[in-house]
Amino acid sequence: MKILIVENEIYLAQSIATKLTEVGYSCEIAATIKDAMREDRYDAVLLSTNISGQNFYPVIEKHKNAIIILMISYISNDTVTNPIKAGASDYIQKPFMIEELIRKLQHLTLFNSLKKENRTYKEYVNNLFESSDIKAIDPKTKLPILIKTSFQKHADAVVFHYSVEKKEPFVFISLSNPNAIEKIVKTPYNELLYIVDLQNIKKSDKAKIFNLIEDRRVIISTTDTTESYEGIEQMEITTDSKVFDRSDILSIDDYVKYVILNFQNKFPDTELSKKLGISRKSLWEKRKKYGIAKKK
Repeated sequence: MKILIVENEIYLAQSIATKLTEVGYSCEIAATIKDAMREDRYDAVLLSTNISGQNFYPVIEKHKNAIIILMISYISNDTVTNPIKAGASDYIQKPFMIEELIRKLQHLTLFNSLKKENRTYKEYVNNLFESSDIKAIDPKTKLPILIKTSFQKHADAVVFHYSVEKKEPFVFISLSNPNAIEKIVKTPYNELLYIVDLQNIKKSDKAKIFNLIEDRRVIISTTDTTESYEGIEQMEITTDSKVFDRSDILSIDDYVKYVILNFQNKFPDTELSKKLGISRKSLWEKRKKYGIAKKK
């Protein structure tokens, strides 16, 4: 990490630079605001707010993409509140222990990294689902709710949109994970849970899951649209939306189901069954199994 130390007390600046260098940081010193306006880019700026007669706000603007920690002698609107509003990240009061400064640098570095990571994930998810024509969960719906859909990404789109609308993150749990029940139990009662892969567990385990999520803020999904459930709000998604990526590896059942749903109105049954490598009778049986009604 490259750090600029803006401090007119040269001995203090040198002392800070020496200690930070010892733990692996690269440091440069600027004794005046003019020196701090150099074109070099820094990961962090340690900015003294008591450089006599000099306006330090241009430094905040110049290095707005860096971590800026104010080094202050006392707390006031002029030394802390206003500079932070202008873009500074945090402050540390003189005199301070170098360990405290290092802790702040590490914390802010991690915080910025997580912000960038979160922004990347949000952009990716928005791009993934932006073209999906999926109905939303009614905001007035009382959770828990079960989403039944032929394709997992249909449910994913619904839940991500719900999370954005509610401005609330969720805890993701797959029932294919052997520790799923433990995770459900350990998740705080008031947190939003998104549980997937209900179709992958035994009937006895399903009953246990439904008991665990009763009266909790849970959205649970299954790709088995043929099984019926009682005692829980349900939402069934039937759509021709191509939400899932063509690079996904589907189970044979999921693939057959997808082809029937999306191509039964484009090809006659004779041709559709031939393309699937099955008889017309098998095609009829699969429609019955999946609960697919042929559109007139």
